[in-house]
Amino acid sequence: MTRRAVAFACGSARLWGMVDSAGHHGGTGLLIVSGGNEIRAGAFAGQAQLAAWLAEDAGVPVFRFDRRGVGDSEGENTGWRGSRDDIAAAIAAFRGAVPGLRRVVAYGVCDAAAALMLHAPDLHGPNLQGLDGLVLANPWTFDDDAADSAGGHSPGALRRRYWAKLTNPQELWRLVRGQVDLRRLLGGLAQAARPREAATPIVATLHEALMRGEAPATVLISAGDRVGQRFLAVWPAGDPRVQVHPGASHSFMDDPDTAAWLYQRLVEATASRH
Repeated sequence: MTRRAVAFACGSARLWGMVDSAGHHGGTGLLIVSGGNEIRAGAFAGQAQLAAWLAEDAGVPVFRFDRRGVGDSEGENTGWRGSRDDIAAAIAAFRGAVPGLRRVVAYGVCDAAAALMLHAPDLHGPNLQGLDGLVLANPWTFDDDAADSAGGHSPGALRRRYWAKLTNPQELWRLVRGQVDLRRLLGGLAQAARPREAATPIVATLHEALMRGEAPATVLISAGDRVGQRFLAVWPAGDPRVQVHPGASHSFMDDPDTAAWLYQRLVEATASRH
C-alpha cells in the first residue's frame, strides 16, 4: 500500500489531499470528505486509518483532502455549506491521481454528510464527472439557530434520559433535597413530551437535494448518537436508504466492532459495477 500527497487547485487556492492505493484496483475509489474544521487525517487519525484499511485489505483507492482554509490548504474556509467547489476540485484531483478510476463514491460524517447531500446533485457538468455513490454517516440536520436547543437531543432521546433519572433512587433523592434545577427539569420534560421533533428548513433542503441527485445513497445512523437521533426524529420515516447501527459512535470508528461494520458498508458501496 502506498500513500502520497497530491496538490490541486480550487480557484486561486492550492489545496492538499492524500491518496492511499494498493496498486491494482477494481475501478472504484472512495473520496472522504472531512466534517467541521477537521483535517484530512480525521479525529485521532481515524480517517487516515480507514483509508489505509480500505486500500490495503479491499484494494479500494482512497482520497482525503483539506478543504480551503483547513489544515494545509490555502484559501478562505466557507464551511460545509460553501464546500461545493472544494468537493468538485477533489473529485477531479482524485480521478487524475489514480489512472483507470471509473467511479468515485463519497463518504462523509456529520456536516460533511450534509455537504454531500446538498452539493452532490450539482457536481455534474461538461468538464466534471461527478459522484457515483454516497455514504452518509449521521448527517447534520440542525439549523444554525437550533443546534443548541435542548442540548441537541430529540424528544425520544430526552424521554429515555428522564425516564432513567426518574427511576434512579439517587436522582430522586437529589430532587427531594433540592439539588435539581426545577426550571431546567420542567423545560426538559416539556421538550420530551413533544410527540416528534419539529423539522427545520435545512431538513427539507437536504431531503430535496438528495431526491434530486442521481447518485445512489446509503445513510448510516448510530442509534445512540445525538446527531443520529436527531436525524431519525426529523427525517421522513421509512426511507429504505437508512441503516441504523445500535451503537453510539458518531464516527463509527470508536471501537473495533463498529469500525468493522462501517468498513463492510464502504466495501459494499465501492464494489465495482460495470
